[in-house]
Amino acid sequence: MSGRRCGVLGDPVAHSLSPVLHRAGYAALGLDWRYDAHRVSAGGLAGFLDGLDPQWRGLSLTMPLKREAMALADRLTDRARLAGAVNTLVLDDDGARTGDNTDLPGAVAAVRERTSLPLVSAAVLGGGATATSTGLALADLGVRSVRVLVRDASRAEETVRALRSHPAGIEVTTGDLAGRDPLDVDVVTSTVPAAAQTPDLVARCGLAPVLFEVLYDPWPTPLAASAGDRVLVGGLDLLVHQAVLQFHLFTGLQAPLEAMREAGHRALAGRSPT
Repeated sequence: MSGRRCGVLGDPVAHSLSPVLHRAGYAALGLDWRYDAHRVSAGGLAGFLDGLDPQWRGLSLTMPLKREAMALADRLTDRARLAGAVNTLVLDDDGARTGDNTDLPGAVAAVRERTSLPLVSAAVLGGGATATSTGLALADLGVRSVRVLVRDASRAEETVRALRSHPAGIEVTTGDLAGRDPLDVDVVTSTVPAAAQTPDLVARCGLAPVLFEVLYDPWPTPLAASAGDRVLVGGLDLLVHQAVLQFHLFTGLQAPLEAMREAGHRALAGRSPT
């Protein structure tokens, strides 16, 4: 068990809290493992994988590699196939690569930790891989109608197709992210950058009793800052819960959730302006 290596790959990746969380887990359990961030741009994943030695056990994948990894995995879990995206690669001892998606169950756990409200309708802001996994998670939570809001409907085609393939048979429509109509839904999930959260967009989300902001840096985003006394599920909630699942897949051990969460909170507090 000693001396294994894991890491997070993406571009950009310097902001990632994944090293903080996983290292905190290793420290809490006394594991002599390494976990580092590696900048890997689109098209570079295959080359990175080819350069790994047997010490490597697992990789966390972020933008823009989640869909690229689908073709590079030898095995895919059902939830990775459903999402059409891999955020976790387990490098098995037999040399095979197993692609998984912990964003989906991580999002379910993050939402249910914060609220037990019934969720039937949702709006998802954005149409990328994270929008897909969180949309599928909402379907697992009972949502039966999802409106995907994007600036260009063609960019959400993969997301819409994946959501419509959910076994629950949910209704999926698209809309304009720049529209003005209020979003009268049970939950709004935002996967768009903070800079795209205009006052008009934030105002459109004002009726939703639950806000799910997948970002954690910068924090708070305009959407998160507007939550008031509504239920707010934050990006750190999602990151911690999906990291806990990754930790178990990589190590085979139960992850120390609270130690990992506390490390994440400390790291974010250290980034906040004084």
